[in-house]
Amino acid sequence: MIRVRIASRFAAGLCLALASGGALAQATTLPLPPPAAAPSSAPMQRQSGMVVIDGDHDERTIVRSYEPDSVVGNYRIDFEALDADADGLIDRTEAKANPTLDAEFRAVDANNDGKLDRGELSGWLR
Repeated sequence: MIRVRIASRFAAGLCLALASGGALAQATTLPLPPPAAAPSSAPMQRQSGMVVIDGDHDERTIVRSYEPDSVVGNYRIDFEALDADADGLIDRTEAKANPTLDAEFRAVDANNDGKLDRGELSGWLR
């Protein structure tokens, strides 16, 4: 009997607040955010990692990382000087002569063959 009385009093108080223009009656809705950009308008980049974080109330947060599509700055590469064996390609060992190229070798190697040709380097240096 006590539970019924408490629930009845709460419902009566809620109705009174709504009828009198209380805080609950003043709630408004916010507009929806603009739609996200279509995938076709995003630049093509290779995804290098992804983490899914599960939250409360079936919420999920997805964090993705992408390899850079170019390096910002004025970089000059002397292809012939790096190509020690003169085979027309720069392998991982030859790239170690340039610390920046060595650090970003995997991102520059677009076809993942372990060697860089002039085309891959020109895409990196744009």
